[in-house]
Amino acid sequence: MSIEFGKHLSVTQTPIPGLIVIDLPVHGDERGWFKENWQREKMTGPGIELPDFGPVQNNISFNDAVGTTRGIHAEPWDKYVSVACGSIFGAWVDLREGPTFGAVYSARIDASRAVFVPRGVGNAYQTLEPDTAYTYLVNDHWSPDASYTFLNLADETAAIDWPIPLDQVTISEKDKGHPRLADVVPMAPKRILVTGANGQLGRALRAEFGDHEWIDYATRDDLDLTAPDLASTRRWRDYGTIINAAAYTKVDLAETPAGRAEAWAANVTAVSALARIATDNDITLVHVSSDYVFDGGSDTGYGEGDEVSPLGVYGQTKAAGDAVISVVPRHYILRTSWVIGDGKNFVRTMASLAERGVSPKVVDDQWGRLTFASEIARAIRHLLDSGSDYGIYNVSGGGATMSWYEIAREVFRMTGAPDGLVSGVSTEVYFADSTLPVAPRPTHSTLNLSKLEDTGFTPRDAAHSLAAYLDV
Repeated sequence: MSIEFGKHLSVTQTPIPGLIVIDLPVHGDERGWFKENWQREKMTGPGIELPDFGPVQNNISFNDAVGTTRGIHAEPWDKYVSVACGSIFGAWVDLREGPTFGAVYSARIDASRAVFVPRGVGNAYQTLEPDTAYTYLVNDHWSPDASYTFLNLADETAAIDWPIPLDQVTISEKDKGHPRLADVVPMAPKRILVTGANGQLGRALRAEFGDHEWIDYATRDDLDLTAPDLASTRRWRDYGTIINAAAYTKVDLAETPAGRAEAWAANVTAVSALARIATDNDITLVHVSSDYVFDGGSDTGYGEGDEVSPLGVYGQTKAAGDAVISVVPRHYILRTSWVIGDGKNFVRTMASLAERGVSPKVVDDQWGRLTFASEIARAIRHLLDSGSDYGIYNVSGGGATMSWYEIAREVFRMTGAPDGLVSGVSTEVYFADSTLPVAPRPTHSTLNLSKLEDTGFTPRDAAHSLAAYLDV
């Protein structure tokens, strides 16, 4: 079979999501031919846009005879397959969980064509010429602990139209014994790790993502992020996403010597370890940050590109963690403000005081918007599912900017407490009698949400979320 010379580098999408056929320019004359088999800059650039999948191993399969058939294996890594000499018939079946499970695609492949096979898509090859060799780049090393999925080459549902009938070719006994599609256990998605699973956000993430065998919800007792052997505690190549919901958030205690050390350990040292693991294993790292990275001097709302200028130790550690995360190739940093979730928080405290008829004094010179943990979890799910550009995103409740005093009054009103029980006080006066260190607070914490909205996410009005949270 002759090689087609003179093609332009181009791609063809297939009915199987992520399975891409690449036509390669091959330059030939009487001496032979030459091609760029994998050229990262061109192939991941505009117009082609193959995944930058980070291959770590190059394998070659040589086949003596026509009809050698290697049968449908779905592997837990991405694979770039091309022909060095000869030609093959390729067949691919989607064996991943999801709506395209069982979808089939086939094509003839010679030296002028390659195929990108995503994780979980079964691939099989039949040689059409003697002395055929094909190569494949993969982005993980073989491991005896890796999980594979298989399909029988003769499956009637897939109904692959093999050029050479299967009863006339060489097939291994193992490949002959693989299950039919109805008995195939689909390959699960790459694993997700959620840290800080017992916190307000961690519990909201469990409610958002659910309990699945491929999601790990880890507490500090399960996984010490500051442990020196963290990189060897798991097979990190099996993970596609880490959602870091763990943090030190005691802003006042962070101003003490012991608290300062704990804040830096949790918010910087642990984050640095996760960043290294994510970078080394092509993992998407989702990290939750804070309005405390700003000094609170802007009354127009902070955007993602505004300069950070933290006032206290907590804010300094969060800003440092952001800087570390920003160098991870696949990262989302979600900056939030005034987080409310399942646990002890300002809203629950105010509701309890209202129920008991207590008249609190509440700070009236700090401004921002509540961010419910469920809203952060929803935004994280949206960014991951939509494949939005990596980077920093602000996320909070929508609607009007309010002071803590105004929010407290709303809580009292919504719970049916008499009007006038809440009184406002300045931050300076509120903390005047404190015998413990007090962290400086940003005066203005309102976050501009337009970047997140541009991805198709609609923030819920904070006042409406407050009413739902109070169940009124």
